[in-house]
Amino acid sequence: MASASSTALSLSSSSTFVDAKALSRQKPLASPPQCVTLPTLTFQSQIRPSRNTVYYRKMARNVVAMATGTEAPTEVATTTTETETLEITKKVQEAWDKVEDKYAVSTLALVVIVALWGSTGIISAIDRLPLIPVILELVGIGYSAWFVYKNLIFKPDREALLQKINDTYKEITGSS
Repeated sequence: MASASSTALSLSSSSTFVDAKALSRQKPLASPPQCVTLPTLTFQSQIRPSRNTVYYRKMARNVVAMATGTEAPTEVATTTTETETLEITKKVQEAWDKVEDKYAVSTLALVVIVALWGSTGIISAIDRLPLIPVILELVGIGYSAWFVYKNLIFKPDREALLQKINDTYKEITGSS
């Protein structure tokens, strides 16, 4: 009996899909299948681009080149990206060299990263609660409407807000 049911339901070890509806239409077996294999995943790195893909990429570059009247844009784009990366790296190195207390700055950066990570966890936990996100969204909409009414609708209020922003900017930057 056991050998008859195992031969009727044998699956190969290769990738095979099992149709659940087809199995439900069949007569029920004495014992359900114990193991079903899933197909192997194919990652993008395992797939080589076909000749058609390479051809269409070249054709797209040619169309762009003909439309702009320039040479192939791939070399220009890579050199532009490389020069921008080098400029950004130089600016960061210069700013880091100007810092006197590197230990304090690196500790502060680490604290900021940990605080952001912790705050995203707290926010995602609050977001999972049933009514809290809706209530907070309504509070945000209400505060935004109040801010617009109080500071942006009338011209004297806008001018006062701009003056306050400029004063705060001057106070922070130290310019007069």
